Parts: sequence; structure tokens; C-alpha cells
Amino acid sequence: MKSYQHFITGSIMLGISAGTVSLLARWITGNSILSSPESLVKYGLLGGIGYSLSGALAIFLFGLLAPRIKRNSPQFSTLGDMLNYRLQKDGYWLMACIILFLGLDSLFMQAIGAAVLFDLLFNIPLSITLFFFLLYCFIISMIGGMKWIHRFEGFAISLIFAAVIFIPLYFFIQEGSVKVYEGIRLYHPYLLFTKNKEAFYFIFTFIIVAFGQVLTDRVTWQRLYMMNPSKIRITFSSTAIIWSSIPVALSAMLMIVLFEGPFKNSNALLFELFNKIDLPFLTILFFLFCFATLSTTMKAELHATSIHFVKHILLPMSGELSYVEMKKQSNYFAIFLLSGIFIAIHFVQFNLIHFLFFFGNLYSAAVPVMLIIIYTKKTLPRALPYSTIAGFTISLVLTQSLSSFETIWYSFLLSTTFAILFLVKAKYTSTKF
Repeated sequence: MKSYQHFITGSIMLGISAGTVSLLARWITGNSILSSPESLVKYGLLGGIGYSLSGALAIFLFGLLAPRIKRNSPQFSTLGDMLNYRLQKDGYWLMACIILFLGLDSLFMQAIGAAVLFDLLFNIPLSITLFFFLLYCFIISMIGGMKWIHRFEGFAISLIFAAVIFIPLYFFIQEGSVKVYEGIRLYHPYLLFTKNKEAFYFIFTFIIVAFGQVLTDRVTWQRLYMMNPSKIRITFSSTAIIWSSIPVALSAMLMIVLFEGPFKNSNALLFELFNKIDLPFLTILFFLFCFATLSTTMKAELHATSIHFVKHILLPMSGELSYVEMKKQSNYFAIFLLSGIFIAIHFVQFNLIHFLFFFGNLYSAAVPVMLIIIYTKKTLPRALPYSTIAGFTISLVLTQSLSSFETIWYSFLLSTTFAILFLVKAKYTSTKF
């Protein structure tokens, strides 16, 4: 008889290749497509390369922690299981709600990415394209579960890499790399400027945000618990190395548009790139690349976030639920989420760089708390999870007078300070008597 655990993992054990594909399917996101033009235009090639290395470093750093997590809690299957085991009741509820909120944020960002791309690429009403996209994600992730998600991931990753290899290769052979370089140097010389302090500030800030995203990501923790313990570190290292090539390849694709002259805004670069592709095969490949990138992340996030809500929020409140009831509640919650996202998207407009730093101060505030939860074996102080809220709230108050980058650093430093103070106070209290 099937259990909810089967819905979570699909009884799948991931090796190196399957684990790498599954992690890539999660982390090659709509953010990668939409934020690459913005970071390239705003910070030059240094920003594009830095974005690539920062994201890869975040995945690699989590890979260093992952064997310890698996070794200390082999019986778990989700991030919520770890939080429930390590934290006291009120701290667990606080972190469970934060993790749920970050899941909603991630889902919303992927849907925004889909809306922007569909609006750029198709002369079809957004409501139609977005409805079928969300319906497809619901069917695969919620009706099919982990087994269907896993089956589609390999094909999606193949499409993504086919696009980032063949599209730039076709144009660079057709135009010539020297001609592209000369065009960039003539029309956009600032892209080649390397002594850009703001770009370095962007890179170091994004490292903190990206590491916070990985540490609090429900999908990544699910995949971790599905991996063979002896293959974990090499799987995450392989994922980091391969992932780093995607933003660089996207920057190369955008060079195809940039070298011919000036442009109106970064939003139009993807549209101009799509129009410049004159081969039907490459046009279809580019669409499939965009669809695969957005849908794989959306499916994985929808599956993991609905599981987190049912298993770690609804179940503790409702008491014991059967597999059928839990599965039904997961579907209801997913439908509720997608309906809300579908409606909200029609009223929201975003600068694309916000894809990188939307709620970045909350992700950065979660970093010290998550590291302490992972590394400390002793009983954790009850107030520890409140460090995240304290750092995040104070940084919000400072938002009016500081830049978004500065609030992220303040949030991280304040959360770290509070976490250390709570640890010291707990240690002092325990040794006083």
C-alpha cells in the first residue's frame, strides 16, 4: 500500500548522474534566463561571470555540508523533518512558516518568469499561455508525483544544454567571434570593463543570497535525502561545475544581439534574440529551452512546497491523517497556490534584477541560523530561530535609507549577531548552576 513517503520520494535512490540532473533541473531556473541580461548590462561581463561563479559556489558549499546532514539524520526525507527534530516547538513553527513563505516566493518568481517570457515570445493572451503552463506543472508534479518529475527531468536538461550549445555556436560560426568582439567593443565597451567595484559588490552579495536560497530550499533537501550517502559530495560538486556554465552560455547568447548596435532596454534583449534566430529548428529549440527551464523548477517547487505545508504545518495541527487525505490536501493546497499566483501575476510588474534579490534579506538572515542547526549537536537555544526574524525585520526598517545590497548585508550581520548572543547566553545559563 502506498504511503505519503512514497509520494515524497517515489522510492527513488539517486546516484551521481541522476542526482546531478535532478539538482540541475531545480537550479537552472527562470531567474537564470531573466536576470542574466540585467546583470550583464548593469555590471558587464564581470557581472555575468560573477553571477555564474556565485551560484556555483553556493551549491558547492552546501555540498560540503550535505554529507554531515545525511549522516546525522539518515531517517529524514525533508528539511521540515530536520527542523522538527532540532528545534523546540515555537522555534519549529517559526522556521516552518519561514520555509513555507520562501517556497511561495520561489514559486511566484518562477511564474513571473514564465509570464515575462511568454509575453515576450508569443502574440497570445497571457492568461491562456500561463493557464496551460500552470496546468501542465500541476499534472506532472501533483498527479504524477516524484516519479513523473524524475522522468521528465533528464529530457528537460538535455533540451537546456542543446540550446545553450547549438544557438551560440551557430551564430558565432556564422558571424565570426572577432566580429562579435569588435561590435561589443564599439557599441558597448563598458561591458569589457573589469575594474567595476559595484560588480564585485553585486557578486559578494549574491553569494550570501544564493547560499541562503540553497540552505532553505525544500527541493534540494528532498534530493539530498534521496541520494546514496557515498555519492553526495561529488554529486553537488558536479552540479556546481555544470551549473556555472549556464549563465556564461546565456551571456554568450546575448552577445549575438548586443554586438550589432545599441538596445532600448535589457527586457528587449531576449525578444531580439528570439527574432534573430532564423532557423526553425533553433527557434523551436529556444522555446523548448525556456519552457524546460521554467517548468522543471516550477514542478519541483510545487511538489516540495505542498509537501512541506501538509506534512509540517497541516498534519501537526490536524493530528493523524491517512495517505489519501494527505495526498488530497496536497492537491487542494497546490490548486489554491496556483490560482492565487495566476491572479496575482496580472497585477505585478518587476524590474528583472529583483529576481535575484527579491526577499534577499530574508534569505541572508536565514544563513547563520541554518548553519548552527546543521553543525551544532547540542540542544539549541529556544530563541535561536528568532534571530532570522530579528535580522530581517530590522533590515526592513533600514530599507528606506539603505540600498537593497546594504540591507542584505545588514540582515545577515544582525542575524549572525543575535544568533551568537543567544548561543552564548544559553551556554552561560547552562553552566551557571
